[in-house]
Amino acid sequence: MTRSPTFGIILALFGALVITPDTLLMRWSEMNGSQMVAWRGLLMGSAMLLAWLIFRRRHLQSDLRAIACGAGLLVVLCQACNASLFAIGIAVAPVSVVLFSVATVPIFAALLSRMLLGETAHWTTWIATAAVLAGIGVAVFGTAPAQTTGSPLLGALTGLGVAMCLALSFVTIRANAQLPILLVVGGGATLAGLAGLAWTGTSAMIEGHVWAIALAGGLVLPVSFFSLSLASRYTHPSNVGLLMLLETVLGPIWIWAGTAVAPTPAMLSGGTIVIVSLALYLWHTGQRQVRARQSVPTPDNTV
Repeated sequence: MTRSPTFGIILALFGALVITPDTLLMRWSEMNGSQMVAWRGLLMGSAMLLAWLIFRRRHLQSDLRAIACGAGLLVVLCQACNASLFAIGIAVAPVSVVLFSVATVPIFAALLSRMLLGETAHWTTWIATAAVLAGIGVAVFGTAPAQTTGSPLLGALTGLGVAMCLALSFVTIRANAQLPILLVVGGGATLAGLAGLAWTGTSAMIEGHVWAIALAGGLVLPVSFFSLSLASRYTHPSNVGLLMLLETVLGPIWIWAGTAVAPTPAMLSGGTIVIVSLALYLWHTGQRQVRARQSVPTPDNTV
């Protein structure tokens, strides 16, 4: 079934909004990085693989053949690395550096789309990306006192690794319509979860508040990542990466509501820049698509 680019943007917006309470749930769980990798990966992977078995039961063999190809294995690896690198970065580096580095997802997506698919991002995408990065910079680095523990270099490297893995995953899914999203994304999450389990050990898995991480891994992550991955088939991957940045500014609002830790004025100012920039970008994109449809000549039905 053919879908318009608007469908992809709406789906990406839905996925981006669904993932925004993830940070609050991570805080509520009171778990360390390896525990969260294990729980989140195993729960997300199990949920997506179960959905695959239910909804794709007539296509199991063809899906397994599809995942065995280079593109399928690449997405699995990207998803596993993304989940692992994010938790490692948060554990060993300043959070602000990690988040700002992850915010380069739309840049990597635009560059990879150009290199691998020959697709050029619209000039408004680059302007919106610059505005959003500026807003995130205000929110992250305008907060005092700044976090000084951990290695900024490791934070930058892990954050850039997450951004590159997400962008490459979105671009690969867009280029290979035959890939079963539930299987490849769920398989990658499961690999990350198994690595986290080996790292933390089974005895430490029940420490903290399991219900919070179960809600994140069993519901929030599967729904959001399936929506975001599917959206990349209908709209430019840079649009998906751009909308994902809503989590960076809306996450602190969720934490404010759930823990009474109020965001700083810099966070509120930066978040306003991000939301207004994305709203203007989405409005302008919608107007462009309306004008494009109106410019297509209609067939003459007169006899």
